[in-house]
Amino acid sequence: MQGRNIAEILTGAVVVLVAAAFLVFAIGQSGRSLVGGGGGITLSAKFDRIDGLTPGADVRIGGVKVGSVVEQHIDPRTYLAVLRLRVASDIAIPDDSSAEITSESLLGGKYVALVPGGSETMLKDGQEVTITQSAVSLESLLGRFIFSVTELTSNTARQQEGEAPAPAPAPAARP
Repeated sequence: MQGRNIAEILTGAVVVLVAAAFLVFAIGQSGRSLVGGGGGITLSAKFDRIDGLTPGADVRIGGVKVGSVVEQHIDPRTYLAVLRLRVASDIAIPDDSSAEITSESLLGGKYVALVPGGSETMLKDGQEVTITQSAVSLESLLGRFIFSVTELTSNTARQQEGEAPAPAPAPAARP
């Protein structure tokens, strides 16, 4: 009986250790860290819309993760969505850089893409990225496409009805 209890405890401990190892591995592969805060500089950016972007989303330059979205809120005066971005401190970002919200794929998540500018002056901690491009709504694009196709189809049908060939004239009688 005593041997069975010890075996169950050891088995449970092994399962917990393996689960913890998988958790550490998964967090390491995701690019996130177990420690909050971290180093880096904090930037802000204002957008008209940030559809589907959540805190913790990636900030990328050229497709490479250089930071993450720390916070999002609404500016009560302008009603713009304000994002706080934490970017690695070893990345120098020109002050004329732009930020755009981009999708990983049609079904994938969203991230903030920083496009470096050409200025010699670099952004410092707490400054704002002033050139932004908001998220494009897939539903809105599909709606516009469907409306355009419907409009094109109905215009084509109207043209075909209006341009129906007239009946051929009767042959002239020969004397």
